[in-house]
Amino acid sequence: SCREKAVPESAGLFLEAPETPPGGQEVKLSMVRVRGTAFPLDVLNSAFLVPYLFFMVIAGMPLFYMELALGQYNREGAAGVWKICPIFKGVGFTVILISLYVGFYYNVIIAWALFYLFSSFSGELPWIHCNNTWNSPNCSDLNSTLLNDTYKTTPALEYFERGVLHLHESSGIDDLGLPRWQLTSCLAVVIVVLYFSLWKGVKTSGKVVWITATMPYVVLTVLLLRGITLPGAIDGIKAYLSVDFLRLCDAQVHTHTHTHTCICIGVMVLYLMLCYRDAIITSSINSLTSFFSGFVIFSFLGYMSHKHNVALDKVATDGPGLVFIIYPEAIATLPGSSVWAVIFFIMLLTLGIDSAMGGMESVITGLTDEFKFLHKHRELFTLFIVVFTFLISLICVTNGGIYVFTLLDHFAAGTSILFGVLIEAIGISWFYGVDRFSDDIQEMIGQRPGLYWRLCWKFVSPCFLLFMVVVSFATFNPPKYGSYYFPAWATMLGWCLSISSMIMVPLYAFYKFCSLPGSFCDKLAYAITPETEHHLVERGEVRQFTLHHWLVV
Repeated sequence: SCREKAVPESAGLFLEAPETPPGGQEVKLSMVRVRGTAFPLDVLNSAFLVPYLFFMVIAGMPLFYMELALGQYNREGAAGVWKICPIFKGVGFTVILISLYVGFYYNVIIAWALFYLFSSFSGELPWIHCNNTWNSPNCSDLNSTLLNDTYKTTPALEYFERGVLHLHESSGIDDLGLPRWQLTSCLAVVIVVLYFSLWKGVKTSGKVVWITATMPYVVLTVLLLRGITLPGAIDGIKAYLSVDFLRLCDAQVHTHTHTHTCICIGVMVLYLMLCYRDAIITSSINSLTSFFSGFVIFSFLGYMSHKHNVALDKVATDGPGLVFIIYPEAIATLPGSSVWAVIFFIMLLTLGIDSAMGGMESVITGLTDEFKFLHKHRELFTLFIVVFTFLISLICVTNGGIYVFTLLDHFAAGTSILFGVLIEAIGISWFYGVDRFSDDIQEMIGQRPGLYWRLCWKFVSPCFLLFMVVVSFATFNPPKYGSYYFPAWATMLGWCLSISSMIMVPLYAFYKFCSLPGSFCDKLAYAITPETEHHLVERGEVRQFTLHHWLVV
């Protein structure tokens, strides 16, 4: 029986501690840059901070520490690391697919930023007036009651939707049209930059990170110093720091916040340098960066609220509208607006390329570690990945591309990333074992993780993540862009995209279980035992079949 294959508590096989990789400072910068400097565009508001900080304490920081330790000790990619518990290897493929899906539309944001940057090199910014060829009769550059008028639109809004996207030439997601050559060119430039930043792996991306990880902080500081001098900026910052307790009852606020946190702290990080202190410092810097960027955003939103004489919530918008509509309109009213616009969109470019590099690296590293023959052809494989991403991204630069972008943004990394982190936490804390994992960490840094970390890993974080996954399913809202609601088939397509990454967990578990030899108990023992300990299974010693394994913390 399974019970008879129980292994004594003391049995185990320790691996030789891996050496610290060269370029440690570059690796630390990589940890900061993965997603931490990205704006929390869709959740950043007065109700964001409380659940954000709560999630960081009970799940974000513990899971980030887990990721660092797991990656450093095993020195494998997202899939290969699951040699510690083979049946959970599907989690690695889930992570790789999520990163790939995000790359399909994230690169488009960088292309938009590049387009805006080119447009900023002019004496007068093109989104100031309504006398352009793309403007409609509804365009008005009046400053006062414009936002209260349903039938009027701002020049900045029309520049983004009509001048850049040409959204008015599409009737919906079923009427996309051809890719716009201007945006296609910008997207091609982005892909070329990404390729030459990644083709040699850490040799090149480690150097690029010195610019991409530090530049946003400089520009954010400059923009904040300018923003707080504007009229109404203090009111915006007050709104940012005040907590709307009624909004805390909104499940969507928590779901969006926790999804952003998972992305922000860089969950599923690969090949990172472990240090207990670095885990604390890095996750804290990532969180403080998002917190700091909120001051910049709300100082300008407060200024726009004061300028239009409307409530702040009438100015704030979700998704790309904040960066490509509200911010350009605010910057256009400043003295030397072209200079400020150039600075701002250079910052967006560094932010975007920075984050895109992290996502691409996770895909490339995960697959090259899993399929060893790709190591010899890393440059060619990197080229294949970026070209494939470029071809799919072309759909998002068509006339109706914003609809595809919205669909991908809604489904690619929402519930699926929470699900992936949940399964990973269960696999490491329960099946591999918190005690064994703590032994691995002690072997590397000389001390075991404290009780706080072990309790979060085994009980608090998995329970909370399970709750959030259930809530995200139960409170699902169909995607929409402005007043456009997606047809049912588009929503179903989005769910297929989301499920396609999550389903890798049960599919691989089923495949692994069926491919193993022996009886049911033999298959189960091999599936949940580290590959380096399969010889113990043959002797009938399986520590996962003991009660002590499941109870110890």
